[in-house]
Amino acid sequence: MSSLLIFDLDGTLIDSRLDLANAVNATRAEMGRSPLEHSVVFSYVGNGAPVLIRKAMGPEASDEEVQRALDYFIRYYHDHAVDETVLYPGVRESLDELYAAGMKLAVLTNKPIRISEKIMETMGLTPMLFRIYGGNSFEQKKPHPVGIDALRDETGIVAQQTWMVGDSIVDMQTARNAGVKACGVTYGFQPETLAECPPDLLVDRMEDFAARILGR
Repeated sequence: MSSLLIFDLDGTLIDSRLDLANAVNATRAEMGRSPLEHSVVFSYVGNGAPVLIRKAMGPEASDEEVQRALDYFIRYYHDHAVDETVLYPGVRESLDELYAAGMKLAVLTNKPIRISEKIMETMGLTPMLFRIYGGNSFEQKKPHPVGIDALRDETGIVAQQTWMVGDSIVDMQTARNAGVKACGVTYGFQPETLAECPPDLLVDRMEDFAARILGR
């Protein structure tokens, strides 16, 4: 039976840390602020660009400043989203195997959809993905289950055969809210948050997830 395998993007399929940190600090420079430590930026990732920029601008920033910063960030990051970003080791090979075995593969991220599509196209993964949904594809972002619900409706695959794979508590909560299985990866941006909402499966490499799905 085919499974529906839904992957987060940042920290799960791609290591985009440096491009995100550079875009945030370019935005802060544009807004007359000093750069943040990269580790601080990484801790802000996972809930979408509006939350990222709100945190990056700090509590003293007005709503108008945050909106201007967000507009700049989106433009800058779109142009620099693949300067340094790479797939994590084993991701391409694992997805190749899963796709060849007839699994339905999708991306569900809180990153804006146009940027997400650009990155997947550049990385050469688009042909294997039947759908890419971003943070602005629906009215609500993860951890709301709307994205998983939509993907299940499109494929007709039952919850018991559906997995959400991600690196943070946001992804685990999304899986729980949608009533599907959750796989956490330990190599991403926020693996420490997985303890707050433990996954059904915890892996150190994407190959380990593929082996579980393929029964090896």
